[in-house]
Amino acid sequence: MLFTEVLGLPVLAADGSGPLGTVTSLTVDVVSGSVSHVRFHQGAFGRSPSFGRIGRRFGRIGVFGRSARSGRSARSSRSARYGREQAVPWEAVDTLAPGAVRLRAAVTCAWPPPAHHDLLGHRVLLDTGTGHGTVLDVAFDTRTARVLALFTTRGEVPAGRLLGLGDYALVVRAG
Repeated sequence: MLFTEVLGLPVLAADGSGPLGTVTSLTVDVVSGSVSHVRFHQGAFGRSPSFGRIGRRFGRIGVFGRSARSGRSARSSRSARYGREQAVPWEAVDTLAPGAVRLRAAVTCAWPPPAHHDLLGHRVLLDTGTGHGTVLDVAFDTRTARVLALFTTRGEVPAGRLLGLGDYALVVRAG
């Protein structure tokens, strides 16, 4: 399955009590070459509002990105209203299908969520220092969570070539 197919899927509890939120990203452990956590926004089905021209015109977001009502930043105001990001370890995922992510019965969310760098859109550098585009998508096995390949703007990169992931770039072995 591809990362882009997982984004936006509802996260369901094992007891069928309804959606817990919506998948926002997957955390990858580059050393093991697998998905380590599923990240999702809790509440309001995880959808964050679109504060376009209408929201700004009527004073929801004032000068310098501050909420006109509370004085908090627009980002923190949205986070408080629409839930916070949660992370569950991959071991807590029971099934991952094209329609939803179902969690196991006893699940505890990691708080605060572990350090995370989103692979999608991340710059890719070879270990020689040469740029290799940006990550467009990542293929992974839904049963084992192993990363199979990365698709970049300059072609496919096998998962075995991953070396490190940081704030600036994903580093892969030249091959």
